[in-house]
Amino acid sequence: DVTLGLDRARRQLADRLGQASLEAAEVFATSSAAGGLSMTVHGLVTDMTVRAAREAALGSGAVLRMVTSGKLRRYDLDQIKAINPRIIMVAGGTNGGERETALYNFEALARILPQRPFLYAGNDDNDREIQALAQTLGVKVHITENVYPSLDELNIDPARQVIQDIFEEHIVEAPGMAHIHDIVTGRIMPTPGAVMAMTEKIYEVLGDLVTIDVGGATTDVHSVTAGSEALRDFQIAPEPFAKRTVEGDLGVFVNRDHVMAAMTAAEKGALPQTYLEDLAAVPEIPRDQAQAALIRPLVAACCREALVRHAGRMVDVYTARGRRTLVRGRDLTAVRTLLATGGALTRLPDMESLIRQVVEMADPDRLFPPQDVKILIDQDYLAASCGVISKAYPQAAVKLLEDSINRTTGG
Repeated sequence: DVTLGLDRARRQLADRLGQASLEAAEVFATSSAAGGLSMTVHGLVTDMTVRAAREAALGSGAVLRMVTSGKLRRYDLDQIKAINPRIIMVAGGTNGGERETALYNFEALARILPQRPFLYAGNDDNDREIQALAQTLGVKVHITENVYPSLDELNIDPARQVIQDIFEEHIVEAPGMAHIHDIVTGRIMPTPGAVMAMTEKIYEVLGDLVTIDVGGATTDVHSVTAGSEALRDFQIAPEPFAKRTVEGDLGVFVNRDHVMAAMTAAEKGALPQTYLEDLAAVPEIPRDQAQAALIRPLVAACCREALVRHAGRMVDVYTARGRRTLVRGRDLTAVRTLLATGGALTRLPDMESLIRQVVEMADPDRLFPPQDVKILIDQDYLAASCGVISKAYPQAAVKLLEDSINRTTGG
């Protein structure tokens, strides 16, 4: 029961403060309970509505278990039923455009998983029919603005907010979370969504930035940037202003084997011969400096590979007018600050130099932040906590995070 852990943490905090107990006027929380906010997303065209819906889901803090395009087939439905996601998102069609795919998919999904909440964020011509179908089939549906209302237009923020609201409403269904509302009086957000919220808020102070969060099981990269003006007109497809990618195979504890497989030949060649044997003895939290040193190559590989997957690149495209060099994916060249959070990057020593090395050794084809990017460490590991607090107290949240990161530069 997660409430037992919360009670223990509050007692420990009271002891550190020399208090008999703690009484809080408000309590906020972030949670990755039961594996986090698992979702499936279903749209029409992969590079259009599906991509927009996927960006909305990831930006909210979701764990995407399956993404489909076009009409669902029986095999797809069997897979989705086995996954049993906490939220099902249906999109498809620009406003005034194609309608049938979203209607078909919604009805098919509602029949196999009527107990799950649905989010519809597609062609708004379908809104009333989707609502009628939901009432007929006995499912709960949240209808919001289209994530892809017109060609090359992303509108993901309304869907992001609704996803987080659904998460908060249904979190009590997760194992051990039945009494969570007995303790928490304020917002409950998915932890990655809270980090995204804080990244957006601190952007107002720091400007274009990237946040890297390396954990035991996953590595998240959040960026808030419009890209460089010089490259903006060469984008193949629109990118959201705030974007999150999550790498479920990059974690320094649960996914060590996957991280080793993702290492470059140079990274593997720098490891001592006994590295794998020594690493096997390191627990989830290193006990001493020697064990921390063994984790360092894994952290570097997670940062490098996650940034490579998040960043876009320049590609040659052949058109009727000949060859053109265009931007595919996320342009990070206007980023001036890189913020490091998560257990590994905030608790292991000398992470600033590790990240600097990752940036300096970037693949020249990738649109990475410049080599002189400022690197800040979230020393107090507060990004997620500040993110959820920012919804009610934005100025206080920014001040808390500024205090945490200013110690990186001695500010």
